[in-house]
Amino acid sequence: MSQHKILIVEDEEFVRKVLERLLMRDGYTVLSAPCAEEALTILDREEVDIVISDHLMPGMKGLDLLEIVRKRRPETLRIVLTGFADTDMVIEAINKGEVYRFLTKPWNDDDLRLTVRLALRHQELERKYHDLLKMFREKEEVLQLLEMRYPGITDVTRDIGGAIVIS
Repeated sequence: MSQHKILIVEDEEFVRKVLERLLMRDGYTVLSAPCAEEALTILDREEVDIVISDHLMPGMKGLDLLEIVRKRRPETLRIVLTGFADTDMVIEAINKGEVYRFLTKPWNDDDLRLTVRLALRHQELERKYHDLLKMFREKEEVLQLLEMRYPGITDVTRDIGGAIVIS
């Protein structure tokens, strides 16, 4: 199983270090950045599963960062951790698809750890869904080619009970 990577973007060093230790205890590889610009530099060279970002930071705001992350790496899940969430901001960010979840400061360690686990599970299911969809489309192409070469080969006759009739 591959090691999950989480990027923490937080301007307060103490908060950043606490989050790093909390998530490393669960076995994640944790990268961190004190600002959005540094986070984007990290994302240029590293694939991460989740970005957890503070919202109110000097320079670029967290939601602006997460919008960029969504555009550059849509498969990366985005979580906002903020002490200043207003309802309009939360609704806008969720509706625009920039965030997976909002967490407030001070956070509950168990809630944060559960949110990360659920986010990774969600991401895993999304990947499996896309893999299955790709496989389905490939099989569908093969069937279409067979139908072109052997017209009627994909026609199926069923009896009243739904069983396939082989003649």
